[in-house]
Amino acid sequence: MNDETASDGGEPDASGVDADTVLSTVDGPILLFDGVCNLCNRTVRFVVDHDGDGRVSFAPLQSPVGEALLERVGLPTETMDSVVLIEGERVSRKSDAALRVTRYLDDPLPAARLFELVPAPLRDAGYDMVAEHRYRVFGRKESCPVPDAETRERFLDGSFD
Repeated sequence: MNDETASDGGEPDASGVDADTVLSTVDGPILLFDGVCNLCNRTVRFVVDHDGDGRVSFAPLQSPVGEALLERVGLPTETMDSVVLIEGERVSRKSDAALRVTRYLDDPLPAARLFELVPAPLRDAGYDMVAEHRYRVFGRKESCPVPDAETRERFLDGSFD
């Protein structure tokens, strides 16, 4: 994997999810997000609404499939405080993931890629500040909400088991 080192995978994790099988069945990017965060859920809704081709799939970080994918790409499952975008062998986190997902959105949103000109440490400092205060400002749910029928088809199997 580009940004992070992947584990060997190939076997189900403790939840019984085989991350390699999940990855082999998805044709497009996967966005892992904090399923209890209201800001993150609004962001997923935004991506769904602006990804007319339906290319981006989703899974909450806290779901069995989310945890299996995190483990597969070598990221911690307990302390993950970042959005993660998996694009084949490329794994992006924080502001890189947020910016890369805009590549899959309908025009004029790809213009957001201009923010890639800002050095990653500066972007990530801003990302971290929002992440640190997101529950206080936007609130949080007790558990990952189950999306409506239209949106649910964009979520990976095992996201709400």
